[in-house]
Amino acid sequence: MKQALCSVFALVSLISGEASRAQPLSDKRRQGIAVDGQTRKDPVERAASGQFAGAFQAFPYADASIYRVMTAPERVTDIVLQAGETLVAVASGDTARWIVGDTSSGSGPDKRTHILIKPASAGLTTNLLVTTDRRSYHLLLTSARETGLAGISWTYPQDALIALREAEEAKRLAEPVASGLNVEKLDFRYVISGDSPTWRPVRTFDDGRQTYIEFPSYIGVGEAPPLFVLSQDGEAQLVNYRMRERYYVVDRLFDRAELRLGTKRQQIVRISKASSDLARARP
Repeated sequence: MKQALCSVFALVSLISGEASRAQPLSDKRRQGIAVDGQTRKDPVERAASGQFAGAFQAFPYADASIYRVMTAPERVTDIVLQAGETLVAVASGDTARWIVGDTSSGSGPDKRTHILIKPASAGLTTNLLVTTDRRSYHLLLTSARETGLAGISWTYPQDALIALREAEEAKRLAEPVASGLNVEKLDFRYVISGDSPTWRPVRTFDDGRQTYIEFPSYIGVGEAPPLFVLSQDGEAQLVNYRMRERYYVVDRLFDRAELRLGTKRQQIVRISKASSDLARARP
């Protein structure tokens, strides 16, 4: 009888201990298990580039570079070209086990070409050459069983730099040749003489501080002549000036100056202040 009672007590203690260990999970413990489950799943969902599978990868474009693209069977990877870029040709090294097609989205200047690729199975490798009206793209395609990118695109640092330069140039062109000019103080009493090259100035004037030499509108196409200011004894001296649009802006006043261009047959155009005795005496 004693033995039976001891067995019953032992059984009750065992059941009680198991029940205490089987308590409902707290919220934190549930969260911990969920996070662990996600963490264990993540490595399978990561692409070789370090990005999550199904994500888009953006590469900075550089000429003659090769871009590695991870794909997966039964999934389409989208290769997105630049807006307004026109597709010329697509060539693949393996056309039997890779499906390659193209489509487009948008319209007008925002129209984009999409090249769609899908491998037939995992463990494949091939190359893809894409040529457009702007550039060429070289890609190395690989396929894995469960790892692949949804798509790739490019950023274009060189285009951004060109756009920045064009914006700066447009801003510069929009600026006036000179600011703060008082029209009443402008002096146009300058005489232009000498040879008659295509770049011969059309007029010269000053504002009491600086001298402005205006050239024909096409002066930027050809070679601009250097400016020399003549001293009282006729010695030619180079002076500081800058070109703004079709104007030379000289940071001083002068009575006589010459524009010279050429070596064997030098063309010379003289600019003289009309009020100067030397200007009237010189042809």
